[in-house]
Amino acid sequence: MTARTLTRPATPPAFGALEYPSSDGEPMAETDQHIHLLFESTTRLKHRYAADPNVYVSGNLLVYYQEGDTRLCLAPDCFVAFGVEKGDRETFKTWVEQAYPAVVFEFTSKSTRDRDTGVKFAIYQDLWKVDEYFLFDPFEEYLKPSLIGYRRDPKGDLLPIPPDADGGVLSTRLNLTVLRDGLSLAFRDAATGELVLNAYEDQARLATQRNAQAQQAARDAEQAARDAGQRANDEAEARRDAEARLAEALAELARLRMSP
Repeated sequence: MTARTLTRPATPPAFGALEYPSSDGEPMAETDQHIHLLFESTTRLKHRYAADPNVYVSGNLLVYYQEGDTRLCLAPDCFVAFGVEKGDRETFKTWVEQAYPAVVFEFTSKSTRDRDTGVKFAIYQDLWKVDEYFLFDPFEEYLKPSLIGYRRDPKGDLLPIPPDADGGVLSTRLNLTVLRDGLSLAFRDAATGELVLNAYEDQARLATQRNAQAQQAARDAEQAARDAGQRANDEAEARRDAEARLAEALAELARLRMSP
């Protein structure tokens, strides 16, 4: 696959052209927690790549991978495609985008186990040829461990990625460590260790940081005022002491002059 910047036509399909539905009639996710996972992961990865115009992140979007056959599609819970321009889409057609998703996440459960580890795994490995595939079982219904990552080897097979001591799984394609965080997932920058936040979380972090800085500046100013006041008091006390000693010296000089 070669990366390219695309300019998609804004015109609707020609009359009589094959239409690719934007819904497959399946529920968005198994549970509220799966929906929460989908939203959090997608928005955090979107924010991470917000400055790169040629990285596309989405979730639960139908990906069609064979032109002319509307049956051949999947809707990964979350995916990242490189060399694909940003922009809202109704569907993702691989022959239009000239790319496949490179990294795919599925938030799995006992009821989706067979598809997530069977037919989907085979499609992601053999047809989409993804670089990495992550499975997360938030309720620990069958996966052990509950977070497993797979990475493509030189032969084209998706092989398990060894977890680190904390159970984190490194995505070399995203340069992130993927971690279980309660019933959710967390992403840490593999180089800095910083958590990946979504836009709202990042705004809240910055607001908290600015508030803390403002409070510290106020405390510093208050301390500086106290220090200045103390210096003024010390200087006034020193002047009084000097004036008292001067008065004593003048009095002693006057006394000595008056002595016979």
